[in-house]
Amino acid sequence: MTTLLAGDIGGTKTLLALYGLEVGGSLSLLRSQRYPSAAWDDLAPMVQAFLAENPQAGAGDALPAAACFAVAGPVQAGQARLTNLPWRLEASALAQTTGIPAVELVNDFAVLIYGLPHLGAHQQAPIRAGRPDGAEPLLVLGAGTGLGVAWGIPTGLGLKAVPSEGAHGEFAPRNATEWALKQWLAADLGLERLSIERVVSGTGLGHVARWLLSSRDPGGSHPLAAERRAWERGEAGADLPAAVARAAAAAEPLASEALQLWLGAYGSVAGDLALAGLSRGGIWLAGGTAGKLLEPLRSPAFVEAFLAKGRLRPILESLPITAVIDPAIGQYSAACRARMLLAA
Repeated sequence: MTTLLAGDIGGTKTLLALYGLEVGGSLSLLRSQRYPSAAWDDLAPMVQAFLAENPQAGAGDALPAAACFAVAGPVQAGQARLTNLPWRLEASALAQTTGIPAVELVNDFAVLIYGLPHLGAHQQAPIRAGRPDGAEPLLVLGAGTGLGVAWGIPTGLGLKAVPSEGAHGEFAPRNATEWALKQWLAADLGLERLSIERVVSGTGLGHVARWLLSSRDPGGSHPLAAERRAWERGEAGADLPAAVARAAAAAEPLASEALQLWLGAYGSVAGDLALAGLSRGGIWLAGGTAGKLLEPLRSPAFVEAFLAKGRLRPILESLPITAVIDPAIGQYSAACRARMLLAA
């Protein structure tokens, strides 16, 4: 059986997985392993250890035919330096060291582009219906710790991922409430400018709640106040955004207001970026918030903000929006890209 190696590499953990290429081209997961990234000096020894432990590859058996590694950082000319890990990776050196014939490094968010066309029903959920055009670009957004942005451009060999730093454009308030939020948050964080992802991200939901708590609950008696203080101190296990989402689901007023503000900002940014790339191939929402906030993302707070682009609203009305709910989407997408390398 032809095998493919997929990796999802971050500053804290690295996931390696071996996939089998079935007759007809489908992928089957054979084995996966999680490693603490900081325990290794480089990626190549980790890969060699993984293959040596694997009954399907390595240790004298056939090596994977191709490998794709999704890395948490920018990739240029086949080289990458991880944002939170002192590794310098080079695709050609990895191929030589491991013996894998074809190796590619891809940004860990842009790699999602390669998995999107192949998702099964259990890996996705609709946000709103539309009419995608498979010959046009598609857009993927991911609100997690930050905000990931990438486009997929159709080519004769499949989609081509185009990474973006669109999340670092300046946050543009749509109304007096968002203007007040921006002014407060810039001052609170000591920033000269406020980027989009300071608001439109999982972290941003926490910031929106902090702003409301600062003005509505100066005495710190609100049920979320203790979580806010723990989160601001960086205490282990403190997760204000998750606490806000839970409280909003229970109809707590301040948390509900924070979530509504956040959804409106997210929807508006999604609409702006969809227009920037004329993403008639569809919009995909990934990141940690996509699967956890499905119903809120289907609400008018998000959808109407997405559509509210004046005379260009008809363009957006035809675009479907889909959430990616598979937590292993990075690993799976890297495997899909490795499969593409065989035909390159």
